[in-house]
Amino acid sequence: MSVSPLIALFPEASFGAALNCVGIAQKLRQMGATPVFICHPGFTGVFAEYGFKEYHLAPTAKRSTDAIEDYWQGFITTHLPHFDLDPMAQLPTYVAPTWQAIVNTVVAAEDGLAALFDRIRPDAILLDNVIMFPAVANAGCPWVRVVSCAETEIPDPDVPPYLSGLPADDRIGRERFEKAYLRETRAAHRRYNAFRKTHGLAQLPAGHFLESSPVLNLLLAPSATRFPRRNPLPEDRFVYLEGCVREETRFDAPHMPVDHARLVYMSFGSLGSIDTDLIGRMIDVFATLPARFLVNVGGFLEAYSRVPDNVYLGSWFPQPSVVAESDLFIHHGGNNSFCEALYHGVPSLVMPYCWDGHDNAQRMDELDLGRHLHRSRWSPDALRSTLVTLLEDTAMRDRLAAVSRGMKAEPGTERAARAVMDALGHR
Repeated sequence: MSVSPLIALFPEASFGAALNCVGIAQKLRQMGATPVFICHPGFTGVFAEYGFKEYHLAPTAKRSTDAIEDYWQGFITTHLPHFDLDPMAQLPTYVAPTWQAIVNTVVAAEDGLAALFDRIRPDAILLDNVIMFPAVANAGCPWVRVVSCAETEIPDPDVPPYLSGLPADDRIGRERFEKAYLRETRAAHRRYNAFRKTHGLAQLPAGHFLESSPVLNLLLAPSATRFPRRNPLPEDRFVYLEGCVREETRFDAPHMPVDHARLVYMSFGSLGSIDTDLIGRMIDVFATLPARFLVNVGGFLEAYSRVPDNVYLGSWFPQPSVVAESDLFIHHGGNNSFCEALYHGVPSLVMPYCWDGHDNAQRMDELDLGRHLHRSRWSPDALRSTLVTLLEDTAMRDRLAAVSRGMKAEPGTERAARAVMDALGHR
């Protein structure tokens, strides 16, 4: 292995995983490694913006990059009505189709990904995804699993089922959810296992799409939110991080007529920005409050014709820097947002759509570090009251300040990079 190990980071095609990996790569670079990124179509330039070399997965012969982006936007738009459903009801309507789409992505990417690894010849691969790509396991170098979704992704009898949004002690709900999850994911799982077999990989148990790494597994779950496990994870292969918050550019809040009012930041991620009707309803409520609101609307700025004086819309914000300056963070429960709020000691209003957002919303609420509100079943008065309560809750803010101190004492990005370098024999 070279003095400067070449480490290929391969996040899933989502900004949460992509930017989580940026944070780890920044620290790896500082420690003398050479991090590079494998890019899904549509993510060109995301990593170059932070100074990293990109290797691009070529679109398949049947689909251009634009066609792939249109496909996923259409997929999410089609499923918007399902985001109003509870986690159990989302299993057949959203979770099962999503697993089928994820398996499609793995199959389509395999040949191009294997060719990239043959060309790059990395010393290690960091995989931040919910599914294994056979090319990663067959690349001839160590691979590291990064769990940037909720801790529930790694099962345990005393940890709530992944994607369920259940409390840990709901045994009846757990049994019902687990049976339904296995039933609804069976078709995608069988197809995926058959694909693994053709590439020489062992079959995975029902409901599982990704094995643990035999070398190193990194979990973002901060100590303040971790579940006690009946079966503790082996410390020689599983390293917990205190979140994984990247270094970002400085943020200067735009001028607004209420410049000295409390600052509230809202972002539902690239997924949630599609729901312009919901965001418009929320902006109407924001207009009635004596606070400043920064709202991430992604690529849909033109959808908002009337914007109140105390609201500023943007297509992108340097989120960690914005959260650090905010008094309240409204988000969808994505794990990056979840960890960034805790890292900076900022109360959260979590309004989940799907996937691990349900798990993180439940955990934030039960630990009294934020509040969980259904994404669309609220009245203007209820939303207004919840926001005011969160902004004025000094006891919650004190608890969050203690959590923040603990996370900043050993930043997850540093611990992750150190664990990777140690696993490769570079101390």
